Amino acid sequence: MPKFAIIVPCRLESSRFPRKLLHEVRGVPLVLWVARRIAAEAPEFPLWFAVDDALLEAPLREAGFQTIMTRADHQSGTDRLAEANRTVGAEFVINVQADEPLVTGEQIRALAELVQGPVAMATLATPFKRVVDFYNANQVKVVMRRDGRALYFSRSRMPFPRDLGLTIEDDWVAANPCRKHLGLYAYTAMLLEQFAGLPQGQLEQIEKLEQLRVLENGYDIAVGLTDDPGLGVDTPADAERFEAALG
Repeated sequence: MPKFAIIVPCRLESSRFPRKLLHEVRGVPLVLWVARRIAAEAPEFPLWFAVDDALLEAPLREAGFQTIMTRADHQSGTDRLAEANRTVGAEFVINVQADEPLVTGEQIRALAELVQGPVAMATLATPFKRVVDFYNANQVKVVMRRDGRALYFSRSRMPFPRDLGLTIEDDWVAANPCRKHLGLYAYTAMLLEQFAGLPQGQLEQIEKLEQLRVLENGYDIAVGLTDDPGLGVDTPADAERFEAALG
């Protein structure tokens, strides 16, 4: 059994961008861009893809990546991870999202270090720099306690600057205590199994953010800060941004 493993949960259907993991960028499915990036950036970690459909499994297997077929009815990616890790058997699981094609080895290694500390779950965040991103519901926000653990995650802008109203500017956004949450996590195997046994939380269902299930049930999440904002592909426009970033 490995001490660490990267497991990437892969769901075929997506409400905001149908079948986005199969969306081709320069002739290559998005999920394969992610797979190749992880393998190049963090080759020291065993890498698995937890898929829910043969259409996702086929290009990954053909390219030589390890896959695990999981149930299609999981409520969240974390539930899918828990099922997959019963096969992998890792002590610590790093969750890279299948729509993060610019993930870095530094980010992955930062998560590995954080999750070996006193908190059984870790994630990353980066400063907001633009008002337009602060208002974007696809850009998840996190506010933290003084000890670096998450207080709350939301799609809404927070904290609300009462004295500024609608006059927020980029410099205020860059200096405020809210951070942009990056969809990267690390868990202990024990927490993953506990998570899978918990019912969906009310806040999780409202915000559609699975990490809220952890907070709602009294667990802490350590938040590491990074200056690398990454690039999550949530919409066709994001896919165009990724292609442009390739040069």
